[in-house]
Amino acid sequence: MAFVGIHTQIKRNNRKSILLLIAFPLLILAAVFAVVYFTSYDQDGNLNTDFAVQAFIQAIPFVTVVVVVWFLIAYFAHGKMISMATGSKPLERKENMRVYNLVENLCMSVGMTMPKVNIIESDALNAFASGLKEKDASVTLTRGIIEKLEDDELEGVIAHELMHIRNRDIRLLVVTIVFVGILAFVVQIAFRSFLYGNIGGGRRRDKGGGQLMIVILVVSFLAYLISMVFKFALSRKREYMADSGAAEMTRKPWALASALKKISVNHHVKVKSEEVQQMFIENTPKDTSAGLFGGLGGLFSTHPPIEKRIEFLEQF
Repeated sequence: MAFVGIHTQIKRNNRKSILLLIAFPLLILAAVFAVVYFTSYDQDGNLNTDFAVQAFIQAIPFVTVVVVVWFLIAYFAHGKMISMATGSKPLERKENMRVYNLVENLCMSVGMTMPKVNIIESDALNAFASGLKEKDASVTLTRGIIEKLEDDELEGVIAHELMHIRNRDIRLLVVTIVFVGILAFVVQIAFRSFLYGNIGGGRRRDKGGGQLMIVILVVSFLAYLISMVFKFALSRKREYMADSGAAEMTRKPWALASALKKISVNHHVKVKSEEVQQMFIENTPKDTSAGLFGGLGGLFSTHPPIEKRIEFLEQF
């Protein structure tokens, strides 16, 4: 993958953000229509298309309000959610001048605002960037990556995270996380309702209600899988872009390649959310529930194989 200029990448990500804001709600509405359609029967047991369309039109305002409220809350509260999930804390400048010097020098070299620097007390080697706007951005490093990487290697990792901030990858990622989270929530509710409605408390569900829950569960699960594949494809591409941008920023592609080799040996950080885990510089299907898909795990991977990333950097 060839290097793409920063301004071009920002424009691309802005367009993608707009498209995602359109595509994901449409996917949710399509799922709602599918549920209504496959549960609309007339007295003869045939699908009643007219009734399904009318019911769907009536449901659109309610679904839209719920999605918009959910999105706004999650979008603007994501910073606190990330801190709670990772247990990250501000990194003290006086005790970590080495890290601050690296961050400041890189920021000055490209004329960007200095982000906050946080730390996760973990021996694993990993890092991630967060923040919807450059002025609110932060770079989070684990204790392990600070202590075990050489200066050039750590500089490459920090440059990678700064590129995510400059490219506005974080906003793009948060948009996908929020909408995928909505579908995941629906799947969980449908699954639990299906189980408890048939088993819990010895109660029995009537035939119509059981059929409705099955349709909701199947449709929402399929929509969820589609949204995940789309989200992960975007995520994998942005990692290549951040790697190439970091190589361009530091002029030391070999340093980031060396860092990735060390990170691959011990990168797993225990966090309370899989959605947050995918923000790290390295994350594999084995680290999340995507590992359950076995050979298909690549489709549900947030990052390209680290071997390919190293090979890509070695081409510079």
